[in-house]
Formats: sequence, structure tokens, C-alpha cells
Amino acid sequence: MGSLENERSVTGWAAKDPSGILSPYTYTLRKTGPEDVCIKVLHCGICHTDIHQTKNHLGMSNYPMVPGHEVVGEVEEVGSNVTKFKVGETVGVGCLVGCCRSCEPCNSSKEQYCNKRIWSYNDIYHDGQPTQGGFVPTMVVHQQFVVRIPEGLALEQAAPLLCAGVTVYSPLKNFGLIRSGVRGGILGLGGVGHMGVKIAKAMGHHVTVISSSDRKREEAMEHLGADKYLVSSDATQMQAATESLDYILDTIPVNHPLEPYISLLKVDGKLIITGVISTPMQFITPMLMLGRKSITGSFIGSMEETQEMLEFCNEKSVESMIEIVKMDYVNTAIERLEKNDVIPICRRRCRQQILALKDWNNE
Repeated sequence: MGSLENERSVTGWAAKDPSGILSPYTYTLRKTGPEDVCIKVLHCGICHTDIHQTKNHLGMSNYPMVPGHEVVGEVEEVGSNVTKFKVGETVGVGCLVGCCRSCEPCNSSKEQYCNKRIWSYNDIYHDGQPTQGGFVPTMVVHQQFVVRIPEGLALEQAAPLLCAGVTVYSPLKNFGLIRSGVRGGILGLGGVGHMGVKIAKAMGHHVTVISSSDRKREEAMEHLGADKYLVSSDATQMQAATESLDYILDTIPVNHPLEPYISLLKVDGKLIITGVISTPMQFITPMLMLGRKSITGSFIGSMEETQEMLEFCNEKSVESMIEIVKMDYVNTAIERLEKNDVIPICRRRCRQQILALKDWNNE
């Protein structure tokens, strides 16, 4: 295991300024500790968070930055104290690579809510070294933040599940909605929204996709299997759907009115916000009080939930809809993603806001 203790150089693709343009970047991979797993990266998803971070949309970006937080690959080496994984197993890494391990969230399998959580990239390890993401041939990650990809689940299909999939699964589980017969709404049909439809349907829910126009009806009904499509700009449709939903999964990542959607909830219904929005949102309190409704938020999922979600998707044959591209296409892929231009050449005519980067080790 001596090679694990030595530093090594790797070349990934990094943003070096707020232009967000990625180019090859060589850096020293952090030393592999006794509880670390060294992973040969085979695929990595692209999502809108990568755009926000590489282009400094949130004002917190540090460069050079190797993005990528939907990583799947093969275990190449393990530290001497690693008990969860063996060389040759296929594994995944999501949004987190560290936490304090001593706070209440950490001690109750909710480490995604730890105030000292460490992001997969654009963050700092406890030793002061920067984290770098999955647009790279090799990663070193503590075993606690690695999950096993179930046999039968294609690696390229698993990548987006590590972000969008668990972002949907976690609130449905924690709010007691993993049961058949529930009537749910999916607001927004991007990466998270499309997984919301698929996972909710696999749980036996009656699923309504809510969108501002008819443009996504065919996708929602024919390709994703939604039960109903509701145009939010149509007052007649919205009135007819009043108090019809047990929950709404709100995946829209920009400011939007909440009151039209609160009115769709039954008594005790929940509006679950998963989109990151940096401006204040408004509603009048009687809309909640007169139906004992609630507005709540949910953030990705714990490592335990991530593993559970992968097993669920494997058992229920839930797949993400993807387009596979090579690393030298990454800037074009990100540009298309930013322009919402995923439909034309996606092999399943999907609008999934994620493309999977192909392993450059085999090119």
C-alpha cells in the first residue's frame, strides 16, 4: 500500500477564471490516507451547479477549479483501514467529500446539513488543501463519502442520480411520501424535475407536471410517463386543480411566485423547494394557515439516502436520460446546457439538464 502514501500529479479540466471555460490543468492529487479510496473516474455528469460555480454566479468561486460532482468509476486502491470497498468495485461520489463528524446532523446520518460540510470541489479540506471535482482521471475520497453502484445499474445512468436523483428521493422519504396513492406535483422539468417524475412514478404516485406553457407536454406525458400536465398560466386549469395535490416538488432555480402553487395543495400539503434562489420569495400567510400547509426546503441527501436511492432505482429500473460526450467536447456541452439546448441530439429526445462525460482514460 506504499504507493497510496505518495503524492501524484493528475491532469483534469479546470476553470481558471469567471469565463467558466475549461482547459487542461495539472495538479497534485492529495495523499491517500488509511480510510481513503482511490477511484479511476469513468463518467461524470454535468449539471447547472457546475455552471454557477465555474462562472462565479454565487460570488464564492476559487480558481483554478475542477468541477464535477456526479462521479462514477472503479476502485483502483484502498487505504489500510478501508472496510467498505474493494479494488475493482464500481462506486460513486456525489456533492460532498467531508464533514465534521461530531455535530448532531453528522451523528444522525444527515451530514449534508453539517455546517462544516466539504463540497466535492471549490472547497477546502480540513488540512487546508483545495478540493477538486470529477472532471479528472483519478480522485481520492474518504470511504464515508463513497457509495457502491448496484450491479445492473449502468454507470453512465448512475452519474446524474448522485445529485438530481437523491435531491428528489430525500424529501419524499423524509416527509413520509414513499407510498403508493400519493398525488404529487413536479414544478419545473429540468434535471431534478425529470428525475422527480421518474422516481415519484416508481413510488406509485399520481404525478402532475406543472409548467408555464404546453411546450413540455409531450416530454412529460409520453417520454416520462406523467399522469397529468398542468399549464400554470391557464387560470381555468389552475382553478380546476385547486387543493388536488399532497405535495409539490418545486425544482425551479429562479425566483417565481409561490401563491399559485400553494393553492394546489390539499390540507397538510407541502411545497418542497429544492432550487437554489438567492432573492426573497413572497406569499401571504393565510394561504398556509387556512389549510395547515407548509413551505419547506430540502438539500441533496445523506450518504445513507444516496445508497438507498441507488438501490431503489436499480430495483425499479429507474434510469436517467442522458447524452454521453467526450472530455474534449466539455465546453460545447456546458454551452449547450446553459442555453437549454439538449433536445436536438439526445438519443432519447430528452430535456434532461445533464450530460455524462465519457472516461478519457479509454479514448
